[in-house]
This record gives sequence, structure tokens and C-alpha cells, in this order.
Amino acid sequence: MRLSTAIVGLIFGLEAAALRAGTRSIPDIEREIDATRKRALTKRADEIDLAALYPEHNISVPIDFFHNETRYEPHSNGTFNLRYWFDDTYYEPGGPVFVLLGGETDGAGRLPFLQKGIVHQVAKATGGLGVILEHRYYGKSFPTEDLTTKNLRFLSTEQSLAEIDYFARNVKFEGLPDLTAPKTPWVVYGGSYAGAQAAFTRVQYPETFWGAISSSGVTVAIYDYWQYFEPARLFGPPDCIKNTQILIDVVDNILLNDNNTAQVQPLKQVFGLPNITDNRDFANQLTGVYGLQSTNWDPEENSASFFNYCNNITAAPKASNLRPTVADVVSAAGYVNSTSTQDIILNAIAWLNQTSVSRWRRSNQTQDQYYTQLNATALQQYTSLKDYGATSWSYQVCTEWGYIQTGSTPADIAPLISRTLDLEYLTFFCRAQFNITTPPDVWQVNKYGNYSIDYPRLAHLGGNADPWRPATPLWYPESRNSSTEHPWLLISHGVHHWEENGVFENETTPLIPPPQVVYAQQFLKNFVEEWVDEWNAEKGEHLELR
Repeated sequence: MRLSTAIVGLIFGLEAAALRAGTRSIPDIEREIDATRKRALTKRADEIDLAALYPEHNISVPIDFFHNETRYEPHSNGTFNLRYWFDDTYYEPGGPVFVLLGGETDGAGRLPFLQKGIVHQVAKATGGLGVILEHRYYGKSFPTEDLTTKNLRFLSTEQSLAEIDYFARNVKFEGLPDLTAPKTPWVVYGGSYAGAQAAFTRVQYPETFWGAISSSGVTVAIYDYWQYFEPARLFGPPDCIKNTQILIDVVDNILLNDNNTAQVQPLKQVFGLPNITDNRDFANQLTGVYGLQSTNWDPEENSASFFNYCNNITAAPKASNLRPTVADVVSAAGYVNSTSTQDIILNAIAWLNQTSVSRWRRSNQTQDQYYTQLNATALQQYTSLKDYGATSWSYQVCTEWGYIQTGSTPADIAPLISRTLDLEYLTFFCRAQFNITTPPDVWQVNKYGNYSIDYPRLAHLGGNADPWRPATPLWYPESRNSSTEHPWLLISHGVHHWEENGVFENETTPLIPPPQVVYAQQFLKNFVEEWVDEWNAEKGEHLELR
């Protein structure tokens, strides 16, 4: 079933750190780095200082867990500080350790989940200890002195999993008894990339982790990930999706048709981008559907960019003074005398000028400087630790994970972004920034189970409209039997790990959280309680006898 624009406005109109959507221009990267530096310093006047509420701690962990693997040569015998936080407010003797994996971001950004999100909820229900664990090469947890390519070699899936296992078996929580695994039931939770990590730890280190919850967990690495846009095509507002497909068809019929080369410059001109040299850089600005990933039911986490884009692309036509030029372009693209297609293009022009073009005008840069993805010199400068937002996940994409979100759909599926946005263009940063010229070794990820990953007490949850769902076990089949041993839940009208964040109990309303999120959070809490009961029945008595 598709969602109407009105329903999307209600559900989606209400940005969590997650797998990145799309490529970024250099100004986009600079803004992200700057935001990363400032994020820890900014909070609302009425907000509690989470850094003071949850002091950070460090554990010394090995840099290199795999001295027999040549890919990590030269090997290291060193250690580094891995950052973590915990909350023992609800801890009772015998309670579990519920650890949320920080994933590909600063772990401090996950602290709200200790305060009012899924970690808080589960710890309160189970008498457990809530923990946030930062990922190597993110935040402040760096095993090397810089982020040059040679020093990124220890950033891999298997190294990160080994470090989670090491943490669970060796950490000492200040002021608390020994809670190391496997003497204590550890349940690991992650969303998105971290959701895949959670699933992998349960399979790879089952003696350490009693249970694992993979929320929107991308357990399948895919190089050409054109499927990213499939949930938007299937579940997005129908008029928005149809108009976007027509917009892209017009653009591609100009850019990819050798008979229409004379219309390329008029096309760029009418969109206000006449000085973008590379056609792919131009097409890369018409990607409003990317905003779906950042929609959230929580107003504090939500980005309304997808909703705003859909409203604009389906509105009454704007910029009517440009209709004669648009009519010529549209006709050349095969839509002769199609007023409705002209209206779509006019609305796209208005939307682009309100968003991207207006930002460019304030930049004091040329359009090529501002918009190009092909600036090798700029990409090569991001080697200091403070640049991890522009480097660490990009390296993981190029080496193991892929997820290049192209317009290369099968011929029978009209794309939502231009077919000019292909692997060659979208992997330029791999070659320029890291000198990586071969596809990522996705086997390093998929060897843990791929779509078929399964293990007792391994849960899979996620939204049915999540752009990352095609890379999860939730993609097919549409439904399956759920049990305490194998929990499975597809959140209706949900997007990316929606059950992870929460609101204070005195801030709830009939719509916040929405009913499907309330259900998902209670569903998760309940099976974790049952897992803990099972541990107590099977392991607790055995440990007491010892």
C-alpha cells in the first residue's frame, strides 16, 4: 500500500545518524565536519547536559586482533582507548547488560537513547545496565595518529566485531560488580550499520552475547545499490513518485540522447545551473527523494526535506515565466505539448532554486567549485582525526560495504535519480581519496550470513518504507512468523530504526510516539525480558552452583 501525501505529512513530518544517503559536494562535507565539531557544544537552554549526566569512560583495546591476516600489515601490538558510557540508574543484581553500538558516528550522539530511548526503556524494564559503545575511528576512539589511507587499514568489519567482543569480556564498570560476559547476560543492539554489527556479533561470538537486536540492520553489502530507492518508489506518495520519475526521464532524455546535445545547456540554464560543467554534477542536484531516510516520528530527530520536496513537486506550477523555455526542453525529451510535464519541470526548478541554488548564491564560489563531486585535491585533504566525518565511513564504503546509490535501475523500473549517476561517477571519491580502484570486497561483510543470517535470540526489526530495507533480511518475505527465539517485526509506515529513539513519559501524546512505534518498543522490551528469564533459567542456576 502506498502512502498519501497527507499521511506522509502526518507520519514523516513529525534526522538520525545513520548510513549516509548519496554523495556529497565539498561544501556539504565541510558543513558536516563543522557540524560534527559543534554538535557536542550545542544544546537547548532547557536541556540537561548529557555529557555531565553520563561521564565518558575508556577501555584500552588492541588495535589489531588479526595478526595472521596480511591485509593488516604492518601489524600492530599497540592498544588505544575505546570510549563508552553507561547508566546504572535501574541496575539490579542479576540484571543484563544492554549495550547500544554507536556505529558510524560520534558515540556521544547516542546518549539520548540512554536518557529516554530504547536503552532507557529496556534497562528500566529488566533491571539492567545501559551502555553506549563508540566505534573505532569515530568520535574520540582512534587507534592511529591520523586518517591517512595506510592508517585506516584497521578499520574493517571483523576488527570492529572483535573489539565489541573484547569490550564485553574485559570492561569494568566503575562502582559495579564484575558484569563481564559470559558471566552476565549481554544483549547487543544496533541500528542500521550498527544493526548489522549486532547481528554479526551474535553469529560470530555467540558465547559472549546472549542476544542481539538488529534494527534496520544492513546485513547484506551491495556494491551497486540502486535498490536504495525502491522503498520510496513503492511506499512514497504516488503523485510525488510519479512526478519525480517524469522529471528524471526528461533530464535523462536530454543528457543521454546524442540527438539532444543542443538542449543540454538550455536545460541547465533554466534550472539556474548553467555553469556546472559536468552533466553528472548537474543531475546530482535533482535528488530530492534522498530525504526519505531522514524522516522520523520524533520532531527532534525529523528532517522534513522529503515532505517539502514532495509538496513542491506536486504543487500548482510556479515560475511560469520560464514555461516557453521549459516547453522546448520537454518537447525535445519526447513530451510534446505536455502541459502537465511542463508543470513538473517548473516545480522542480522552483524547488531547486529555493534549496540548493539559494545556498550556492551565498557561497561566493563558482558553480563548479560548489557542486562538483570530482575535486580530488579537496578530497585528499581530509586526513586529520577531526575529519573522520569525511573519511571513516567513506573508507568502509570503498573497502567492504559499497552501497553506491545509483540510478541504474532495471529497464522496466523508471528511476528516481538520473541514470547518469552511475558507479564510475559515484565512486570517484574512492579513487581520489584513498587510491582504491577496485570494487569493495563485500564478501568481508556477507560471509556472516547475508539475507539468511539467523541465530537463536537474534531479532530483526525495521520500517517497511526504509530505503535500507533492501539490504536487510526484512526485504523478503513481507512477513514471517515471529517468536521469542526469532523475533521479527516490520514497522508499518516506518523508516530507519524508528524504535531506537524515544520521548520522556510526560511528553507523550496520542500521536507521539505513533502507535506502531509504541508497539515496536514494547515488543522489543518484552522479548528481551523473556531472553533474560531464559538466561536465568539456563545459566543463572549453573553459575550459582559453581
